[in-house]
Amino acid sequence: MKIKTAEFVVSNTDIKKCPKADKPEFAFIGRSNVGKSSLINMLVGKKGLAKTSSQPGKTQLINHFIVNQQWYLVDLPGYGYAKASLKARSQWSKMLQEYILKRESLMTTFVLVDARLDVQKSDIEFVNFLGKSNKPLAIIFTKVDKQSQNQTNKNVESFKKVLLEYWAELPNIFISSSQTKLGKDEILDEVEKIIASFDD
Repeated sequence: MKIKTAEFVVSNTDIKKCPKADKPEFAFIGRSNVGKSSLINMLVGKKGLAKTSSQPGKTQLINHFIVNQQWYLVDLPGYGYAKASLKARSQWSKMLQEYILKRESLMTTFVLVDARLDVQKSDIEFVNFLGKSNKPLAIIFTKVDKQSQNQTNKNVESFKKVLLEYWAELPNIFISSSQTKLGKDEILDEVEKIIASFDD
């Protein structure tokens, strides 16, 4: 898939104020500081589309971007951000659940996982939440350029091993780097394939 245009549409906390659900939609989510904004900017080839920050927990709204006037890319608030207040985390959690469970045009949720880290409980819990809710998902391991391929392979295999305690079959898994653009074509090809099924 070639990205020709990518534009910000709207930010909000209310699913009722999201754009009309008449186009396929792909959400991106992960733990705070997983490199989500950098990955989104890399995918669409537009620096600064999604706001990057060294401060974890920057994204606190549901952010819709229209890509090629054909589909929505949705930047969701991160989970597992310990420094946010309990009330704020509760509000984010409620907003996320409502969006993920009720948004009719949501085709796939891409769950971003930091490839440098040991298996994180919050990542496993979120993937399992999507699975139990029968919501399509794929996993993207990020920041692989910051370590050896052997270390990435080791951490990915550890993650798969834990997931297989709950899953009979693993979701699609992608390896990515916002710096080297690794995984860009594969992720966009997946989006294109799913869009074709939306149009059928």
